[in-house]
Amino acid sequence: MCGIVGYIGRRDVAPLLLEGLARLEYRGYDSAGMVITSPKSSGLKMVKAKGRVRDLEARVPKRFTGTTGIAHTRWATHGAPSDINSHPHLDPENKVAVVHNGIVDNAQELRAKLEAEGVVFASETDTEVLTHLIARSKAETLEEKVREALKVVEGTYGIAVMHADFNDRIVVARNGSPVVLGIGEKEMLVASDVAALIAHTRQIVTLDDGEMATLKADDFRTYTTSGTLTTATPETVEWEAASYDMGGHDTYMHKEISEQADAVDRVLRGRIDEKFSTVHLGGLNLDAREARGIRRVKILGCGTSYHAGMIGASLIEGLARIPADAEPASEFRYRNPVVDPDTLYIAVSQSGETYDVLAAVQELKRKGARVLGVVNVVGSAIAREADGGVYVHAGPEVCVVSTKCFTNTVVAFALLALHLGRIRDLSVADGKRIIEGLRKLPAQIQEILAGEEDIKKLAAEYADAKSMMFIGRVRGYPVALEASLKLKEISYIHAEAYPASELKHGPLALIEPAMPTVAIVPNDSLLEKNRAALEEIKARSGRILAVAHQNQEKADHTILVPKNEDELDPILMGIPLQLLAYHTALALGRDIDKPRNLAKSVTVE
Repeated sequence: MCGIVGYIGRRDVAPLLLEGLARLEYRGYDSAGMVITSPKSSGLKMVKAKGRVRDLEARVPKRFTGTTGIAHTRWATHGAPSDINSHPHLDPENKVAVVHNGIVDNAQELRAKLEAEGVVFASETDTEVLTHLIARSKAETLEEKVREALKVVEGTYGIAVMHADFNDRIVVARNGSPVVLGIGEKEMLVASDVAALIAHTRQIVTLDDGEMATLKADDFRTYTTSGTLTTATPETVEWEAASYDMGGHDTYMHKEISEQADAVDRVLRGRIDEKFSTVHLGGLNLDAREARGIRRVKILGCGTSYHAGMIGASLIEGLARIPADAEPASEFRYRNPVVDPDTLYIAVSQSGETYDVLAAVQELKRKGARVLGVVNVVGSAIAREADGGVYVHAGPEVCVVSTKCFTNTVVAFALLALHLGRIRDLSVADGKRIIEGLRKLPAQIQEILAGEEDIKKLAAEYADAKSMMFIGRVRGYPVALEASLKLKEISYIHAEAYPASELKHGPLALIEPAMPTVAIVPNDSLLEKNRAALEEIKARSGRILAVAHQNQEKADHTILVPKNEDELDPILMGIPLQLLAYHTALALGRDIDKPRNLAKSVTVE
């Protein structure tokens, strides 16, 4: 979940590393640091700081120059945020520098062994173990030193290593945490995310688990941790550097909310098949006969991706009439699940690198399951591991909390459900109905966004709440869960989400004037049932904010959203609640793009 960036070439490296860290700060922002050197240098120079990248920049000396360096912005796992616990970590002789993303599971065991041999540790981190192991290796090359260290390490890592005696190279390695190489003209870069690379090159190589690389200014080579050379062909990144700019908005979250109409248009583009009232999803690698053999669908994701998967399961069950459900990937792989050959498994991850999801995919593949990926990042680990899948084409999402990617993921599930449904028993008429609904989405999203000022005023009224409840029935429940999560993540207001039908089974005890309820009330077959829940809340003096297709008499306020097909309504009903969370957090003065204790890509367990 941390950010790594490295460079070797001819340019002054410190400004380049700081720029890369700024682009990666959404991956971790409690401390930062860098180490630099050059071919003419006699050693490594380091600067570190607790806090943001700007705090590191303020500490960089004026004559801090070099042409090779590695840098890191941290999300703490071992040791509280501090200057000492910041990366990079150096050995006592200032020969070896390591930056690390991931967790060394056997760090305590290795630490005890090294301490028994006389090693004195400066930090509380697991990463420092790697530094000492590399520094104490008697191997003749840096590659061999790193390889020897990794042989005794258990856990996940994306690492970059420099050595004062081998200052013409950076050695990197990956196991469960992303490492991407940037191929330039007489310069090479490395990062944990392409965001740090595309201002300098769009030619990238993504390492696989168990793979290492040596970067020199004019060359690179890749090989396995056992030393076998591998073939790496650079790919061209489709996103441009401007995609990561704020584009005139005050925050990335606001920019990304505002991009949703265009993003949805992008995920639909070129995929609709008017002739057969279906869609083309060429990356599925699933023919019609195989699709008809599916007896169940299991969707796995974490956080926002899990909520998108819940809506996806409802779409697949409703349109394709295949039993479907969603489950947190982090729980799935630890309950020794029964893997059924007739079940289609779908892994959902915005980054395509979410460790819990990736580990579940790998376990499923080991057991012979068919796995599809629904991801945003082309060439990501889950995309490569899966048998096929759907890219959601949301574009880069920099804010820690997901908005446009959530929306596009649900739309991608609607496409998949329509595809499966038309192969099975969904009629041409229903196929046309869903396609017409999908085509309406971008304009309807724009209509919702046009009402932002009204939502901002509502947020000011509810920002004083210490706790809020979110409710919805069937299709509305995952919307309530996601809206509750958004509010928690960026405003730090405690929020709970419940099925509206469960109110009388316990949560009604919480209702009082001080705790508002946000109710998802679509105009569908459950409208009267949802209205009955509003009656129950109002009878107990609860305040109600409804998200609905028409004004709700029992609600204190109603946010109106345009009506689409019943199956697609959840896509639209979540968008005003993204704005509600945003403006609530803004009213409370929160750091919206970088909420406390969180980071964007969860690549640790």
